[in-house]
Amino acid sequence: MLKWALIFLVISLIAGGLGFTGVASGAKSISKILFGLFLAMFILLILLAWGAGELVF
Repeated sequence: MLKWALIFLVISLIAGGLGFTGVASGAKSISKILFGLFLAMFILLILLAWGAGELVF
């Protein structure tokens, strides 16, 4: 999921640089949503691992 967020981030940067503002804003919105989902899942999994006592760093 992080891969898709980064892909849409790159698309939005390229489209913004070329002047395609509609495409850039759409890709930016999608990348923000995907990154938020990835971050929430990451935090949830860290908390679950910590609760199970198997947190390894």
